[in-house]
Amino acid sequence: MNAYRQFPPPGPGPGVYGSPFHPYGRPPENNLVWGIVATVVFCMPIGIVSLVKASRVNNLWAQGRFDEAHRAARSAKTWAIWSAVIWVVGLMALVVAYFAFWAAVVATTN
Repeated sequence: MNAYRQFPPPGPGPGVYGSPFHPYGRPPENNLVWGIVATVVFCMPIGIVSLVKASRVNNLWAQGRFDEAHRAARSAKTWAIWSAVIWVVGLMALVVAYFAFWAAVVATTN
């Protein structure tokens, strides 16, 4: 009997990073694209927080800190959404201020 036959064949086992056979499944989506969009297009300070949170997801997953990786991914998405919401609210306030200004100008000239 050959001693080498007692081991399973090589391949993705249950502990391989990103394998569908991993006990915790695949790593969570890190939402890095949303963080970049939030930083470039929307509110930069909040977008930077989203980028930092998104960049931590894969490192945490590789370290075996699965719950923290999921929390970081969820937090990155939340910060990106808040960045977009603040941008929309700011844009609406700017439009209201613009029309209020011109309404005041027209009211004082007549």
